[in-house]
Amino acid sequence: MVIRTQKRGQLTRTAVVHRAAEEFDRHGYIHATLQDIVDAVGVTKGGLYFHFTSKEHLARAVIDAGFTRLDQIFAERMNTQTSAAEALIEFTYALAADHHSDPTIAAAFRLVLEIGDYRGTAPTTVFDRWTQTCRELVRRAGAEGDFREDIDSDELARFLVEAAYSVRLHAGSPGPEASPAQQIPVMWRLLLPGLTDPATGQYLCQFAARRTRPTDTAAAVPHRRRRLPA
Repeated sequence: MVIRTQKRGQLTRTAVVHRAAEEFDRHGYIHATLQDIVDAVGVTKGGLYFHFTSKEHLARAVIDAGFTRLDQIFAERMNTQTSAAEALIEFTYALAADHHSDPTIAAAFRLVLEIGDYRGTAPTTVFDRWTQTCRELVRRAGAEGDFREDIDSDELARFLVEAAYSVRLHAGSPGPEASPAQQIPVMWRLLLPGLTDPATGQYLCQFAARRTRPTDTAAAVPHRRRRLPA
């Protein structure tokens, strides 16, 4: 009986978070109302307050859920790649993408802006986690011989997160030049000459460009891994 009640409570919490994400994505933090959320889910306000002490608490739970889902997308995209440099490119694409078809992710991005401190319920910001992921990939790319080993992994990781996130923010502007599919390859084309040797840089530039054309392999060149000179 207790287990059944706990499962029912978890289902209610999940339903509230999902519906809240849709409301926050559609109306923003200020204009979304708890009444609309409970009406859509079919629970009482007392049932909502059993799980969430306030509207802000609920919004932060939506942020957690959205970025947990985004982490899953990061993992799915990066796990298909054989090198850290390729995984890093996939990471920047996933971070910059619009994700408009997933209201939980879209709401999370909107809420971190509107609440203003860029975190969910954790004490650290989402940027800290993303930067750590990038930092580890940069170091691995150096160890694998694709990036120069003297690159400052902290500086590059912070830059990549900030640049990819900025591309995502700019994606709402009119015009095709604002799309991540256009801007992420440009970013890598400008960065790679300072990160690697010409042959590896050419391959990685083509790899980045092919993310916009998944079925186009005609331009691919073999990735001959070789360690860069110290």
